[in-house]
Amino acid sequence: MAKGPPIHYASYLKLDRLLSLQEPESARHGRPAHDETLFIIVHQVYELWFKQFLHEIDSVRSLFRQDRVAERDMGLAASRLHRVAEIAKLLIDQLSILETMTPLDFLDFRDLLSPASGFQSIQFHDLEMKFGVQLDPAQMEHRQRNLGSTRADSAADVNPSLFTLVERWLERTPFLDFRGFNFWSAYRSAVTAMLERDEKAIATHPSLSDSDKEQEKRELAKTRESFDALLDKERHDDLVKKKHRRLSHKATQAALLIHLYRDQPAFHVPFRLLTTLVDIDELLASWRHRHALMAFRMIGTKIGTGGTSGYGYLRSTVESRKVFTDLANLATFLIPRSALPSLPEHVEKSLGFAFEGSA
Repeated sequence: MAKGPPIHYASYLKLDRLLSLQEPESARHGRPAHDETLFIIVHQVYELWFKQFLHEIDSVRSLFRQDRVAERDMGLAASRLHRVAEIAKLLIDQLSILETMTPLDFLDFRDLLSPASGFQSIQFHDLEMKFGVQLDPAQMEHRQRNLGSTRADSAADVNPSLFTLVERWLERTPFLDFRGFNFWSAYRSAVTAMLERDEKAIATHPSLSDSDKEQEKRELAKTRESFDALLDKERHDDLVKKKHRRLSHKATQAALLIHLYRDQPAFHVPFRLLTTLVDIDELLASWRHRHALMAFRMIGTKIGTGGTSGYGYLRSTVESRKVFTDLANLATFLIPRSALPSLPEHVEKSLGFAFEGSA
């Protein structure tokens, strides 16, 4: 590759432009507020990290658009999602810096910012949509109203979301029914046997009183109900229709297979990828929660500069904007390794490394 003119640090990073982009409104109005510079820089840095977040998510979405995701691409996707998780940690940590500004310091310039709001961040909108956040029509209308004419990208740019692509990838998992081994049938039998053992253990437990046994039986009945809703496709599909579940039945089966047999070499990277998606989801929820607490600390119950209910609205998004809740909920349906159905030798061989040493 031909080498061009020498590159210098300042010119490469465009520092003259970057460092000139902090223009406090308070100074423009003739009453400079010291902490407004901090406020601007923190939010500009957020936008830079949002850009990197989108850069990584778009690359993973591109890999998962393939009809078959190559093994080398799986490792690449998992690594890039890990980077996204680390970025999400930074989003949370930056709030600590912003919180060095007191509520009174914020009031020195807050009124000058109306109606500007974080809700007008196009990148954060795309970040949520590309990750897989679902908004109802009213929420989407509110979002588009805040974005206004600055919204340049079309809806096609955020579809299919990472959630949809991961769901399709899971549905293509070949080992659910593989050369005579039916995972779901084997799992169903293992769950039935486990619940029967639990029921027998409760009935014969020498230290439990009759009332304790009845309580344990009620709890076991709830557990059985949860498993029944998972094992029955029609019931699962009904839960999806009612928006109590989101991941399809087949994709849920595949994710459970990967979690239960994660020690198999072929599932190492898929398990890491699924776990990282849950990490990102939880980190973003933590960021929303911290953001809500900070808003309450700064403005109490005042209306936000964007016209929303401020703290109350932000708090309501913590759970409602989660994407991969069904993956996190798989912990409900895990069974002990000792109760796992043994894999047939030919299946285990297919899940192993192709080369395990010299002949």
